[in-house]
Amino acid sequence: MQKALKHVFVVEGYAVEIHGDGQSALESIHAFPPAIIVLDLRLPKLSGRDRCKQVKAESPMLPIVVLSAASDISDKVLPLELGADDHVTKPSSPRELLARVRAALRHASKPSSISVVRFDKISLDLKKTEVLRDAEVVMLTAQEFKTLQFLVQNPDRVISHDELLKEVWGYQNYPSTRTVANHILRLRQKLERDLARPVHFCTVHGMGHKFVR
Repeated sequence: MQKALKHVFVVEGYAVEIHGDGQSALESIHAFPPAIIVLDLRLPKLSGRDRCKQVKAESPMLPIVVLSAASDISDKVLPLELGADDHVTKPSSPRELLARVRAALRHASKPSSISVVRFDKISLDLKKTEVLRDAEVVMLTAQEFKTLQFLVQNPDRVISHDELLKEVWGYQNYPSTRTVANHILRLRQKLERDLARPVHFCTVHGMGHKFVR
């Protein structure tokens, strides 16, 4: 499978490096950071799940497309909770994977007209991927940061669950809104002054979510 996928991507002009286990892949990522990672969750030595979380913790904006042999909904949810940008179920068409990779690269390369956003003594630096609250660093997961970034770049607009899933997670169709709701809740817990009365991360029932400065 590795050889077949490498051939498809090389023909399309990509430089491809293959690693058969999580440890060697992580060492290579540190030495030569790639533009994107295609990651199988079932890696030997160090699992793909652990690698995904570690890479996203170190490089939140580095896109990862996950490959999984499981087709049930729970395993589709898991890659997104780990911070992956997209998910492809094996066996899959190499052309489908190529299309997903291209989409993830386009999404990652979208220019941002805003570098720093400030509200309620909170500072969000999009270039440094850093959030400060009262001058103290707030620790966010990769997906929490990406969710926050998309919200602050679209202030005062009601954003549906489907749009958030498509723009933040890279999914056009998704079986559950639980992932979005969980991330919004965690942003409230970390950034709202009063969790019982959120003023920045608002839910518009039946429609979606809205960020208000």
